[in-house]
Amino acid sequence: MNSQTYVNFFRQTSPYIHTHRGKTFVIALAGDAVLDSNCHRLLADIALLQSLGVRIVLVHGARPQIDQRLAQSNLNSDFKGHLRITDVEAMMCVKQAIGSTRLQLEAGLSMSLPNSPMHGAEVRVMGGNFMVAKPIGVIDGVDHQHSGEVRRVDRVGIQSQLDSGAMVLVSPIGFSPTGEAFNLSYIDVASHAAVAIGADKLIFISAASNISHNGGLLRSLSIPAVEEYLKNSVAPPQLEQTLLRASQQACKGGVERVHLIGYRDDGALLSELFTREGSGTLIIQDYSETLRPASIDDVGGILDLIQPLEESGVLVKRSRELLETEISRFMVALHPEGFLVGCAALYPLGSTGSGEIACVATHPDFLSQGTASRLLVAIENQAHSQSIGRLYVLTTQAAHWFQEQGFIETAVNALPEDKKLLYNYQRSSRVLCKVL
Repeated sequence: MNSQTYVNFFRQTSPYIHTHRGKTFVIALAGDAVLDSNCHRLLADIALLQSLGVRIVLVHGARPQIDQRLAQSNLNSDFKGHLRITDVEAMMCVKQAIGSTRLQLEAGLSMSLPNSPMHGAEVRVMGGNFMVAKPIGVIDGVDHQHSGEVRRVDRVGIQSQLDSGAMVLVSPIGFSPTGEAFNLSYIDVASHAAVAIGADKLIFISAASNISHNGGLLRSLSIPAVEEYLKNSVAPPQLEQTLLRASQQACKGGVERVHLIGYRDDGALLSELFTREGSGTLIIQDYSETLRPASIDDVGGILDLIQPLEESGVLVKRSRELLETEISRFMVALHPEGFLVGCAALYPLGSTGSGEIACVATHPDFLSQGTASRLLVAIENQAHSQSIGRLYVLTTQAAHWFQEQGFIETAVNALPEDKKLLYNYQRSSRVLCKVL
């Protein structure tokens, strides 16, 4: 990476740094992620987040560690669905495995070797009895014994530690008012903790790295879309189902964003949080980008959207200076995460009662979300408010899409006289028209 590439990357990342500073993230780290060779990099990235001003609650799992302890003790542990049945002997192994995993994470977060990503990080990790638990009890005639579920979260205790600048480490074990310990699901612990403290983000780092459909990554899902996916998908893996259900509950409980990412790809956490493309699947309460008139601050984002289309010849090239003077003609679509995913412009054609739609562009990752169609509707409403009754569009490659939106192909001679004089015969753009 040359210096200019690094500078550009840093500049592109800075808006996300500003956005995340002071926010509270609950990060749920699966037990198999702790065992993975990439774990030390993950911990360094989590420490980096804290150094950038993010308040972090780190919840860890320990299922494979528990399985190892049980195997070493020649014990078996049955499952009912995704829940472990934890008897007295198994509970001893659970305590040992969770304690060992917790110490491993604390050790990893304490690294500060020179020439390492965590040099000078000085992460203070605090834990405690933040989870009040209750037994699951008997389900379908099966007593789950020392397997429990979250009854209450010590919200005040967690917040006070965060306010002191510490990272809070929460293990998947809870205690009842009677002093009993219960084995908990780390997914359940993380989702309850996120809701209780009003976290801005809940991040699951597990083997279910992202959600795919028809061979493609689903980058964003609303709560209704999650329900639709679970109904229509052919037998989603159990872990995926559990994570999606937990994400649903967290969003319904007030958590604005839930991220599902993998632990095997180096830098997946940072890529998800600090790049437009991300690396996993984002789950939100209701996916709906914000449509609004563009401002001068949007010029850079619009350029990012249209430049690839200009280079491929789909759009006529526009300079930054021209965009700045014409910015009032643009409508933009703003992603819930705060970046532009689409734009379109309306140019009145003199006093003819006609207008031209131009610069319809959508970010490649969101082509299937219907953003362009919603922008077009917004532009048509804007045209109607300006007493524009006829809309024209000149396009070289998107004629079929505009026809699907109700436009009809017409001749160049049908254009208003002033626009006809400016028609570029070298581009041979097709002319389409729609009467409002």
